[in-house]
Amino acid sequence: MKFNPGFDIEPTTNPMGFVYGPDVFGPPVENRLLKDIRKSLSDPDCDGPEVVYAIAMDVGKKIHEPLLKEMHLLYGVVTYAAGKLGREPIRSQGHIHWVSKFSQWSTPEVYEIWSGEAIIYMQEFAEDNPGRCFAVYARPGDVVIVPPYWAHATISANPDEPLTFGAWCDRDYGFEYEGVRRHKGIAWFPVFNDKNKIEWQANPLYEKSELICKTPADYSALGIVKGEAIYTTFEKNPDTFLYVPRPELKKEVWENYQP
Repeated sequence: MKFNPGFDIEPTTNPMGFVYGPDVFGPPVENRLLKDIRKSLSDPDCDGPEVVYAIAMDVGKKIHEPLLKEMHLLYGVVTYAAGKLGREPIRSQGHIHWVSKFSQWSTPEVYEIWSGEAIIYMQEFAEDNPGRCFAVYARPGDVVIVPPYWAHATISANPDEPLTFGAWCDRDYGFEYEGVRRHKGIAWFPVFNDKNKIEWQANPLYEKSELICKTPADYSALGIVKGEAIYTTFEKNPDTFLYVPRPELKKEVWENYQP
């Protein structure tokens, strides 16, 4: 692990998953298989690792477990396999967070990269017009925040190493796939060129759009402290991430949002 996430957890590759320290709680990991995500790939018949990624939702220090439940806050961890999906990188399908029964909002997500190279792709809508589209390139220690209601996908930019990340989520998390699946994927497909670098191809099932490639924004208005693990920030001041289960608290930040 290249970045210390602020609690005792170690990703594993064979089998893919996580080892929890003695003071850490967490569930058995769930594996996402290649067959589960084929419909969202530009080449649904491609070759790739059978286990694309392993995910554990609701981890943290045992001392914080009651507080996290009380706050309706959840920390999830994911590790991606090394390799490719045909010409495409290892990635999630692309989805929108459903409207939480707790807040009546689609909720944001606070990503933190632990190892590997990530691209957090996001678009305003999963409709024919995808709105603004961003590809945010992130390295270990970087934080990227996806706002409410946006479609997004997490992409591994380096096929030679696994990607591992953590994220603050609403405890009433759930995913809407309909819009993305109706368009057979996100508005811009990432593919590897002959030099193993990501290039972007427009998905013709969407209206024409522009893709903005960038590094993460300054998220100080959302409580992010540069170089500090987001779990450590929570430990110091648990109220910092109240806006994750209650996004209306930062309504002004989500307007004209720039990731």
